[in-house]
Amino acid sequence: MRIDKYLWCTRYYKTRNIASGACKKGAIRINDVIVKPSREVFPSDRITVRKDQINYTLEVIAIPPNRVGAKLVGLYRADTTPKEAFDNKELLKFAKDHYRKRGTGRPTKKDRRDIADFTDSEE
Repeated sequence: MRIDKYLWCTRYYKTRNIASGACKKGAIRINDVIVKPSREVFPSDRITVRKDQINYTLEVIAIPPNRVGAKLVGLYRADTTPKEAFDNKELLKFAKDHYRKRGTGRPTKKDRRDIADFTDSEE
């Protein structure tokens, strides 16, 4: 099975087109080699998926016949992503909060609309 189809079948990507795009950008690796969307996947392959600044590490157990339900995904892959990868995402969240607190700095587009509606209603 193709890698883009496998990632779609195991619900890592919502559409096959998005999975193909991730392969073309270099976000997908099989056994530490960047692959094209047409690369075949075999049982015991190690797949690394970079998604949302997390490197997910998967091991292919079996090839699914088609897209599987969320409860059955564990039959076809083993997730070996280290816990530290998820901790890094939490640190990034705190860093973004520290960078700009809500309500400080330039107003957002929504804030500007609210201000315009408020000033227009007084006139």
